[in-house]
Amino acid sequence: MEVESINIPYVGSYSLGLFYIPLAAGVIVATTSAVAVSDGMDGLAGGTTLIAFIAYGIVGFIQGQEFVATFAFIIAGSTLGFLWYNAHPARVIMGDTGALALGSSLAVIALMTGQWLLLPVIGIVFVAEMGSNLIQIGYFKLSGGKRVFKRAPFHHHLNLIGWAETQVVTRFWLVSIVAAMAGVALALEVPD
Repeated sequence: MEVESINIPYVGSYSLGLFYIPLAAGVIVATTSAVAVSDGMDGLAGGTTLIAFIAYGIVGFIQGQEFVATFAFIIAGSTLGFLWYNAHPARVIMGDTGALALGSSLAVIALMTGQWLLLPVIGIVFVAEMGSNLIQIGYFKLSGGKRVFKRAPFHHHLNLIGWAETQVVTRFWLVSIVAAMAGVALALEVPD
């Protein structure tokens, strides 16, 4: 498999040529931003990226890309260590330094496996969080100051309607686990 390829479940693998470069840049920027937006509660960005890295580690291993799988599992292990010492209430805040690094690394791993089309599936929480931000900003500007959510991103909205922080984080982790399993299953469906 060439690096500039795209794997489409049930369809096949295709080379994108030079079009890959701007596409890869867009994937990296979008994923990095989405993970950063998801960082706002103790363990939310860390736990959801941990699950996504494990999923892509499995995909890399299945595809015979041991170097990609190793990299993904190293980041997953590091993130697990971070979560161990920063379970609610966190003693160290990840902030943009960690969230941007995790988001860009996740995007690069997805691109290296050729399974970057599965990023919105495996990272469904990141898509929902970024989507809620975009909806809130767009609606606020178009409606003259009205809001869709009590606060964006979505995890803050859920917190404001009565969900405890640990409840939001745990449920987002569960959604991430299901999405990761679906993503790995779809990755297996790319014909040779």
